[in-house]
Amino acid sequence: MAQAKAPFNFGPFDDVRGVVRSLAVTQVGGLFLALAGAFGSGQAPIYARLVYWVVLMGLGWLWGILVSRFFFRQSTWPGSLWMRVVVSALVMALPFSAVVAGVGMIIFHQHSYPAAAIPELTASVTAVCLVMVAINVLVEERMGGMTEASAEPPKFLERLPLKLRGAELWAVEAEDHYLRLHTSKGQDLILLRLSDAVSELDGIEGAQVHRSWWVARDAIAQAVRGDGRATLTLKDGAEVPVSRPYARLLRQKGWI
Repeated sequence: MAQAKAPFNFGPFDDVRGVVRSLAVTQVGGLFLALAGAFGSGQAPIYARLVYWVVLMGLGWLWGILVSRFFFRQSTWPGSLWMRVVVSALVMALPFSAVVAGVGMIIFHQHSYPAAAIPELTASVTAVCLVMVAINVLVEERMGGMTEASAEPPKFLERLPLKLRGAELWAVEAEDHYLRLHTSKGQDLILLRLSDAVSELDGIEGAQVHRSWWVARDAIAQAVRGDGRATLTLKDGAEVPVSRPYARLLRQKGWI
């Protein structure tokens, strides 16, 4: 069974289409909040509200990119998806409340922000963050599900021995002229070159991390960096070395 991609592509690191979708969702949300005069902004002229909400939602989108890189791209982060939605929204909202107050003071020509209004402001920002993160997650899950349904299974899965059919493929390890398959149903050997296997693994979110290893993203239980080298621990306990030529790409992907 092919592993699903990370459910939330809210950032410029892997999926450009996910970036465009999340930005569009965010700006549509800002337009709605502006027209509705949400959270007391209705007393301002429409042009001021539009500028206020478009700017805020744009800044929030950029901040959300950084937060989501940790909560939704690190496969070792504990907790369910919706727990991550709630926690990430809180992490986004607490510091961003100060940004909201500052932008409001600039656009609405305020000299100060009343301290008594800070709790209400923080609650409002948290609510908006929670709704926007949840909407983006649902959109990406929906789009991801449609993509997976229309895509053909990776060709490499046809090579799995019968006893491993239907298993999640965790890793492929080169052993002389053979490949050792690490799966959720155990291990087995097949006769094939690693380079040929990698070319047939399109459709599973994974990467070659060493001249002898290809690893699926969802198979990583732990990633450790030290002394200039990195090691990935898989769900079956296997420890996979990450060689320097591949380390930079893995850091860009947020794996290590």
